[in-house]
Amino acid sequence: MHLIFNGLFFIAGIIWGDWRNWRKYHSTILFLWFGDLLYNFLCHDYKMWEYKENIFGVDLLPNHTVISLLIMFVAYPSSVLLYLGRFPMGKIKIVLWVLFWVFLFSIIEYINLRYLELITHHNGWIIGWSVLFNTIIFPMLWLHYRYPIIALLASIPIVFFFVIYFHVPIS
Repeated sequence: MHLIFNGLFFIAGIIWGDWRNWRKYHSTILFLWFGDLLYNFLCHDYKMWEYKENIFGVDLLPNHTVISLLIMFVAYPSSVLLYLGRFPMGKIKIVLWVLFWVFLFSIIEYINLRYLELITHHNGWIIGWSVLFNTIIFPMLWLHYRYPIIALLASIPIVFFFVIYFHVPIS
């Protein structure tokens, strides 16, 4: 199923993403990758969520790390090219656009968690935390696109909050 979800993101990215200007979004894609890599590094032995493949593609996607890399290299770039490439003007449109992406990512996780069992939550993480995280990350992507240094600096206390709140062991 992860292959299907990522395939859909890829197709949507090809059709509606701003590939012509991909260089404008390159550093923001790297920012998103860095955040995911940081999570996978800090939480390697203390996961908040873990991806699984149980429907088909199990041999191709045998563990969390491989699935996470697939998401990082397919879904994330496609999402950034769609999200930033079609970012609207006007406060109401911006709010609705961000809420759309928060809803999209949250509902996909909810379906994968409750019905498809493609993700599991651990160590106090629940779907509400994912919704909050999505509510943080999408404005942060825009902030990074416009003001990368500010976004990097703003990310530091957010990372510290999650590490401290969830008692992530740093050893």
